[in-house]
Amino acid sequence: MKLKIVSALVTALTLTSAQADVLGIYIGGQVWDSNASGIFGESGNQVDFNLKDKKQGSYFLAVEHPVPFIPNARISATSLDSTGVATLSRDIEFADQAFTAGSVVNSNFDVSYVDYTLYYEIFDNGLFSFDIGLTGRDFEGDIAVSSTISTSGNTSTVKGTLKTDEIIPMLYASTTVGLPFTGFSVFAEGNFLSFKDHTLHDYQAGISYELIDNLAVDVSLTLGYRATSLKLEDIDNLYTDLEFKGVFAGAVIHF
Repeated sequence: MKLKIVSALVTALTLTSAQADVLGIYIGGQVWDSNASGIFGESGNQVDFNLKDKKQGSYFLAVEHPVPFIPNARISATSLDSTGVATLSRDIEFADQAFTAGSVVNSNFDVSYVDYTLYYEIFDNGLFSFDIGLTGRDFEGDIAVSSTISTSGNTSTVKGTLKTDEIIPMLYASTTVGLPFTGFSVFAEGNFLSFKDHTLHDYQAGISYELIDNLAVDVSLTLGYRATSLKLEDIDNLYTDLEFKGVFAGAVIHF
């Protein structure tokens, strides 16, 4: 549902840009080849489920304006989806279901988040820019653990599912450095939080090439490295110490 809302906003603001030349509209997306590692579960029952590497998707919309003291706005959506299998070395519980030592369990970690960011452009001279702001990261997902049990020739499946839905505040920062007369620039951006029992970071860095540059539209291609760390304590009974990292490729359109 949240991804549909973001898609609707992208369409609406793209149409608005034709009527408001003072606005800068940025729309971008990327495919991220992520390597997943770490543990998750309920308190005291966290397990390394050997999550598989998988391609993830992410896209964003940003609106910038020249009005002083009013922040610019950015909305981005990212999916984190992976599956894994583990043989338990001890008894655990997950979502009120019991799984015994020696069981082969399957996991499905499917979490998406939408970042709502307000930020200020602290500096921009055409070659170097720096932005800083605050993000509300809205988590939503389903995490499932299941196991098939055979007893006296009969088989049954035990399955526990947790649903997450919580907003966590984070610090946002972004910078770009242009390489004169080349069409290339280097960039870095990220969201960060270390507060109470939560430690999160999501950063990316890479290089951008300006493929199209004219009065109507600019199009840039991007290539880089991205890493997301989720150390969460008790988000709807979910505890995680996970990291997703790898290379990405994408594109950005500026109206």
